[in-house]
Amino acid sequence: MKKKSTILFLPALCLLLFAVSAQAQKALTVDIYGPGQRLVNMTMLPPRSLREGAPVPAAAQEFESLVRNNFSYIPFLKDIPMSSLLGGNPSKGVKGSQVDFKPLQLAKVDLVMTTGWDGSNLEVRVFETFSGRMVVGKAYGQVAGNAAIIRVADRFSSVLLQELCGKKGFFESPIAFVKQLGKSKEIYTVLPQGRDLTRITKLGGFNLSPTWSPNGDKLVFTHIGATKHSLGVWNSATGKVGLTNKGLGQSVISPVFLDQKRVAVTLNKTGHSDIYLLDEGFKPIRTLVKSSYIDVSPSFDRTGTQMAFTSGRAGNPHVYVLNLKTGKLQRVTINGRYNTHPCLSPDGKYIAYTHLTSEGHRIFLHDMRTGRETQLSFGPGNDEYPAFGPDGYFIAFASDRSGEYKLYLTTRHGDTPKILQTGAGAAFAPAWDTSLQR
Repeated sequence: MKKKSTILFLPALCLLLFAVSAQAQKALTVDIYGPGQRLVNMTMLPPRSLREGAPVPAAAQEFESLVRNNFSYIPFLKDIPMSSLLGGNPSKGVKGSQVDFKPLQLAKVDLVMTTGWDGSNLEVRVFETFSGRMVVGKAYGQVAGNAAIIRVADRFSSVLLQELCGKKGFFESPIAFVKQLGKSKEIYTVLPQGRDLTRITKLGGFNLSPTWSPNGDKLVFTHIGATKHSLGVWNSATGKVGLTNKGLGQSVISPVFLDQKRVAVTLNKTGHSDIYLLDEGFKPIRTLVKSSYIDVSPSFDRTGTQMAFTSGRAGNPHVYVLNLKTGKLQRVTINGRYNTHPCLSPDGKYIAYTHLTSEGHRIFLHDMRTGRETQLSFGPGNDEYPAFGPDGYFIAFASDRSGEYKLYLTTRHGDTPKILQTGAGAAFAPAWDTSLQR
């Protein structure tokens, strides 16, 4: 598929400039990552043909539907239907000079999107309504067939999200998770929109705790068979799954990549569970954390210098952070008696974890800079296994609020969770591929 693009970048990264009224036309800076997010109103205008007299292809409606669904996952974007505008469609074409922005301004619409089609060629533009500036302009060629339409819709959605917050979108970043199949548990992957559900393992037994390699080409996980634990490795290039137990002992728990070659995992080699570092051949090199208590669930930031983990050394499960450069160990959670499943944000600024409250398990967020604790989920039921997305803004987690564990998406501000479609069967332990942000 050929593609050409023109992108006009906003001057401030992570900030979006808007006007608050047609009269003032004064730009307002909105930090969507900070507290007090402001809703951004957006209208999609009907698709047009770029060739006079030619019909709009059927792909146009599918593209619009896909983009609209993608944007429904963005809590700060509000879809304003064109039917709410005075006078109907305010455009005569797809360019800024062909759009009457006044009805959009009166309806307090911040962004407007136009799409133009010339056969299978597509042009998409997004404008600020109060300034008339083009925020994004993209052109795609040969947008024909369902697969191409989906791919272009996801790519465009990611580009717009990057313009609004300075980070690539998560729309093309798969989530690995555990799915209950009868008495066994197998590893699957799925896109956040619920598409491309793919079964990774067919091993039987329990296959747990999947995590991605930094560049997204592998998954490691725990396989519990009839007699022992093994380390499972899936290679995306070949589609093959391998198991190894050499030198790992009888207990292999919560493996995670430290970098592209090395894996951290909890092993029981000396009578208690410690976190070990494995080399490229998955053989133990040394211990990263050792104590007489259970140490599990390692999680790393993108630099690999910080490791969060769960330890029982305080008498109950709590979250700790180890600086691998200095060796400094810091206890993170103080409140409560059960804090588990820590996940470091890619930038290392936050830890999401599971905290047991009087009403069940809930997802909490710890700010590493300020020490502030924020409750992100509120049930009902139990909310567990938080996993940061590639932008460090979205968080996937598992919840049985519907009676069966399913996956949900929220943000680090605790926005209303949105269910992720994974088909029949319980789903839990999500792990997000963060390679697209590298």
